Amino acid sequence: MVKLRAFQAAAREDGFIEVNGVEDGSAVWLRNRLPDTGTNFHKRLCLDGLTNSATIYWQTVGAHCNSKTFRTVTSLQEWLESHPHS
Repeated sequence: MVKLRAFQAAAREDGFIEVNGVEDGSAVWLRNRLPDTGTNFHKRLCLDGLTNSATIYWQTVGAHCNSKTFRTVTSLQEWLESHPHS
């Protein structure tokens, strides 16, 4: 649970807000407040308590959906810095 809080803090620093959680507390969904430029799509982020990971979903120009899973908070932060929403 501590790792998920760290993932959540990193996501909030990048402008993510909580959308909903799973009743058993094993997952939390967030979305970026601002849509990505060019796609008008809000990145989504799933924090998974069963795998202690974070998976981000985003759309590229041309409507291709992509995802990437992170096992460390540092790797998520680095990815977010290199993929700004604006």
